[in-house]
Amino acid sequence: MISIPKVKNQKFAILGLGKSGLAAAASLAASGAEIAVWDDSTESRQAAAETGYPVVDLSQSEISGFQALILSPGIPHTHPKPHPVVVRFRAANVPIFGDVELLFRACPDATYVGITGTNGKSTTTALIGHILKAAGRRVEVGGNLGTPVMSFEPLGKNEIYVLELSSYQLELIRQNPMTVAVLLNITPDHLGRHGGIEGYMAAKARIFNLATKPQTLIIGSGEPETRELLATAKTQLNVRVIPIESGGLEKLVDPATLPALPGLHNWQNASAAFLACRALGIETDAILHGLRTFPGLAHRQQSVAMIDGVRFVNDSKATNADAASKALACYNDIYWIIGGRPKEGGLSGLEAFAPRIRHAFIIGEATEDFSTWCEGRVPYSRCGTLEIATRAAAEMAWRNRIEDAVVLLSPACASWDQFQSFEHRGNTFAEIVRSLSKP
Repeated sequence: MISIPKVKNQKFAILGLGKSGLAAAASLAASGAEIAVWDDSTESRQAAAETGYPVVDLSQSEISGFQALILSPGIPHTHPKPHPVVVRFRAANVPIFGDVELLFRACPDATYVGITGTNGKSTTTALIGHILKAAGRRVEVGGNLGTPVMSFEPLGKNEIYVLELSSYQLELIRQNPMTVAVLLNITPDHLGRHGGIEGYMAAKARIFNLATKPQTLIIGSGEPETRELLATAKTQLNVRVIPIESGGLEKLVDPATLPALPGLHNWQNASAAFLACRALGIETDAILHGLRTFPGLAHRQQSVAMIDGVRFVNDSKATNADAASKALACYNDIYWIIGGRPKEGGLSGLEAFAPRIRHAFIIGEATEDFSTWCEGRVPYSRCGTLEIATRAAAEMAWRNRIEDAVVLLSPACASWDQFQSFEHRGNTFAEIVRSLSKP
């Protein structure tokens, strides 16, 4: 747990009691601060009260004297409409920021590496962390990846925090002490939360445009949006810009020797990690060793099982069409499980992959929209639930006996209609696969 200096007896409000909010509450309380916590969920408030945290209705209570409102990243503070508590604190001129900002303030001497992008940021974050640990550096890895930053161990000079940063988290930082920043790509996502693509790009740009010290920015140039931000970054005085595409990794390693990083998208992730670690002074041989020994991440093209010639792949993290396209590009005979809560654009842009898809199995709230997309393009079945879809896909794949057949969960949707998270969805898929009877 992180100890925060100079907060003893100061008052902090915390809105949102998920993992990051609870970790921030624990750290502030342990550091001697006076805290008041709130969540719109009755269940979350009860759990916090049982832990011993003072639960205060921040929408009605007196808010004078607070040093800051610590806001969980999932809570809107601008679009589509700011949370009422945010409105109150903003009107009272109380600073509003998130747990990442708390970490920056608590550990100013540490080295920070930040990774963002619409897709690939989790893999790249984990890969950089793996390479640095293998090279003998003391490292903490987390953020949007899953580990709340305030639950890290405290780090100091020459020790490194590797942080996956979502657009929601970047909106809540007030400074940027990152030595290395990575911006992989930008495709439309979370547009309602950011007021459109320009707002989304502005949130991502905070990974470099608030730089408070010399920073190396590793940035992709594969989309118009990232090319625009690359041009902007080159005007920043504190920022040295290196395009990912200039990395030269292809001269040093054969992609076939990186089994945990399949597909062109993972080559971009590997190239970004290579450049980031080079910028941190890691020797090339050590980086290449880390690339070759990386075990991969759960829910990102994770091979769950091979059953009677059919591979089952868990790509539950693919929560939009662009992310799903990365998996579709890696296989030729796909029994594709899709659906959930749809995002902007649905399956638009995936038309070129139709010849690879033997059959689509649709679940969740996206059933009507995705059925329309499939009509006349690929055969499909409306399955409703993940269990029905997985069993139907397995039976069809076994029956057709196609070499290299893959049952692929790459849903191109959020999970919240039927699952608690994409991890919950992926774990459920793996459990169903393990329960399958061989034909």
